[in-house]
Amino acid sequence: MKQPKHITAQEAVRLVKSNDHIVVGMTAAEPQSFMHELHTIANEVENITVSNCLPILEAEFFMNPAYKNTFKLGGWFYTNTLRKVHKNGNISFIPNHLHLAGKKRFDFKKPNILVMSTAMPDKHGYISLSVQNVYEMDAIEKADIVIFEINPNYPRTFGDNQVHISQVDYIIESNYPVPSIPEAEPNEKDEIIGKLIAEHINDGDTIQLGIGGIPNAVARQLMNKKDLGIHTEMFTTGMMHLIKAGVVTGLKKNVNKGKHVTAFAFGTPELYEFLNDNPSVYFMRGREGNDPAIIGLNDNMVSINTTLEIDLTGQCASESIGHVQFSGTGGQSDTAIGAQNSKNGRSFIALYSTAMVKNPETGISEEISKIVTFLKPGAAVSLSRNDVDFVVAEYGCVSLRGTTIDERARLLISIAHPKFRDELTKEAIKYGYIGV
Repeated sequence: MKQPKHITAQEAVRLVKSNDHIVVGMTAAEPQSFMHELHTIANEVENITVSNCLPILEAEFFMNPAYKNTFKLGGWFYTNTLRKVHKNGNISFIPNHLHLAGKKRFDFKKPNILVMSTAMPDKHGYISLSVQNVYEMDAIEKADIVIFEINPNYPRTFGDNQVHISQVDYIIESNYPVPSIPEAEPNEKDEIIGKLIAEHINDGDTIQLGIGGIPNAVARQLMNKKDLGIHTEMFTTGMMHLIKAGVVTGLKKNVNKGKHVTAFAFGTPELYEFLNDNPSVYFMRGREGNDPAIIGLNDNMVSINTTLEIDLTGQCASESIGHVQFSGTGGQSDTAIGAQNSKNGRSFIALYSTAMVKNPETGISEEISKIVTFLKPGAAVSLSRNDVDFVVAEYGCVSLRGTTIDERARLLISIAHPKFRDELTKEAIKYGYIGV
């Protein structure tokens, strides 16, 4: 039986050839040893493309503009790490829906090398992909070279995320902690929005939550519910609390009954401890678990996402501020559409009614409405107006399902900050959204 060769990170980067496409693990599965060494071969190769998603590691090869002529980086989802260095000119966003992110990228540019952090091999010779299974398994199956950074600190998880050691070409032994994030503490607005959403969630529903103050507030408001299920792209610390409290059992789900389905996990050290050797959490490939058709197989599916800005027709700009890429579509469309495919399913888009933004002319921060007549010029529409269901702000929750432009404009104005409602109404009439 084929056995992988144990090498150092320094040796691993010298497997890279000019014109290679390197795919690295997402978020906490970033291969830290490999990525910290990659810049050292800048003078030996040319035209290297790296594809990543939700990066947290500030690696020299893309942070330092001195290497921009050697390394190009394509990101499926921007974080502050990429936002800071997008101006270098060698970093570009990959438009995508999460369930097709890997397939479409790999159809366009075959992965030559896949590198990611994983759990340790078990006694049967299988290696768990641990906290990630969004596009990584698909890349493993397509890549010419597979390199794992095995790490005893990474939890052993279960699902469609087991790779036999014979499928791995090289192993780097590492020992850094799993990257973590603290639980975001909900603020007053988060708590109001969380309560408004929780009022629409019933015992036995299956939920999808994201990360941040609003999703955490929703999770807290669900502590009095019973027999909830989880089918989500991201498994969070808030979900762990619901399971530990007995709120989430998964016993009312139509499919994957009793299993908490996810594509990746990111959270606190306590979350990773909970995931370790826990067969109730099932890591499904992103292209399957986030497929709207599969999401919709569970009755009473509820998706909860956030947006940066929404216009009066219902278009959601959730990933860019005007023309500036801020994050990514991720699974927003996947889960919103999937939930509405479900029998009795519901989809929620949440946002604060206002934001404080610095006026470029005066340098003074001003309060602006996030419910607007028109999106900012160049804004990417992450969720089309055809696919918006419930919209929630701290001033209320409205359903846009089946509404006309006139009806939805009036509904959205009703949950805007009171100081902006008159102006929004005047503009809606001016541009023909609302009839007189």
